[in-house]
Amino acid sequence: MKKIGWQFDNTYSKLPKNLLSKLNPTPVKSPEVVLFNHSLSKEIGLDFSEIDNEKLALTFSGNQLPDGSETIAQAYAGHQFGHFTLLGDGRALVIGEHVDKNKKRYDIQFKGSGKTPYSRNGDGRAALGPMLREYIVSEAIHNLKIPTTRSLAVVKTGENVIREKNLEGAVLTRIASSHIRIGTFQYACISKDKNDLKALFDYTIERHYPHIRNFKFPAIELLNIVTEKQIDLIIDWMRVGFVHGVMNTDNVAISGETIDYGPCAFMDTYDPRTVFSSIDYYGRYAFSNQPSIIKWNLEKFAEVLIPLIDTDSNRSIEMAKEVLKDFDTKFKKGWFKMMRKKLGLKGEESKDENLITKLLSWMKQNKADYTNTFCYLMDDLIQKNKTFENEEFNHWKQQWKNRSKLYGNSPENSLQIMHEANPLVIPRNHLVEGALNVATENNDLTKVKELLKILKDPYKNKTNIDYYQSTPIPGKERYKTYCGT
Repeated sequence: MKKIGWQFDNTYSKLPKNLLSKLNPTPVKSPEVVLFNHSLSKEIGLDFSEIDNEKLALTFSGNQLPDGSETIAQAYAGHQFGHFTLLGDGRALVIGEHVDKNKKRYDIQFKGSGKTPYSRNGDGRAALGPMLREYIVSEAIHNLKIPTTRSLAVVKTGENVIREKNLEGAVLTRIASSHIRIGTFQYACISKDKNDLKALFDYTIERHYPHIRNFKFPAIELLNIVTEKQIDLIIDWMRVGFVHGVMNTDNVAISGETIDYGPCAFMDTYDPRTVFSSIDYYGRYAFSNQPSIIKWNLEKFAEVLIPLIDTDSNRSIEMAKEVLKDFDTKFKKGWFKMMRKKLGLKGEESKDENLITKLLSWMKQNKADYTNTFCYLMDDLIQKNKTFENEEFNHWKQQWKNRSKLYGNSPENSLQIMHEANPLVIPRNHLVEGALNVATENNDLTKVKELLKILKDPYKNKTNIDYYQSTPIPGKERYKTYCGT
């Protein structure tokens, strides 16, 4: 039999014991493979082509771990809705770090693998629906060309988990360049051992950004890099109408990847105040608040880095402030650059801000679908929509066409720019929910697999997409999501 190709080199487990706990997954009753991401496994140098589903289920349920694995739960803290809390992997275990032939390192993590020291009275388990949801949305985000953790497998456990009712249990296998978060640094900062923060910092630099290790002020460089990456990430989310829903500091990855797909969703009708999370009563994590929240989170990151920047704390504070003082300017510049791409514009004009603002105001006032508006402008909206038969919109469209001709921009080039920025399809909430209901109620994965297939090429695929461009039935737009714990 061919070797699968596991190459474990487990470095995080060598960090101070305060930052992690070593333990094994809790065995499950009768594991069964539901989804397996063969294309992802090949990308990271693993070959499961000669492994049957029974063996796959044993491995990806945690019942039979691969040689070289070393399972750990990571400790971290976080500001959840602004309130500081001690946290950690309450239902997750990193089984090891796999290194591919290009020396790229990946955390292989189980989600729903049983209780840990950080479970806080939870059962450590996960339900099938939310795990399928993370698989769908994380793979969609990847295909939308946005940095993200990814999903390798979903395995049913043969056991129920109790939430509002009895639900089928499942384990998700998640792949990440690491699971180091702002919250990991926050936890290390308050550790009894004052050396833990420096150990985590040195490890993070070595793992993710070794090129800055010899800089005069590497902690400032780390703050700079993470700030830039998070600005780019949030702009990318907003480009496709994605609302993360739970942007606590423990859900901000130092790598710049999207992490933790709990109460996330995609905006249909354009409204900057859009909120999906069932517990976000005041709109803290609304669509338009994502830039200000990530800035707040980065300020918390800067606070824990203060001891590492310079021996003079006052100087450290001033240097950190210097990094973050330009956040709003950088974000605004990046956001307008992104919006120009969505509209196929070249160059910069002083009237661009007004042109973009006018479109968004019209969209909000007329309850236009965010994704489909840009599809319409590209002539890629399959279904007719009377929303765009509007005098004000037609007037705006003429202004847009006049602007798009500037800087020697041809209609063909403008369209190419737009196609690179605007997806034709997204994981629409009502379609995701419909697919999940069929999967969990009828044990039928047909719709889940069809959805995954359509979302594989969201910028180019124009075959059979009319159903996937459909919007919710009027009056049913209110959509709530839950964290799944």
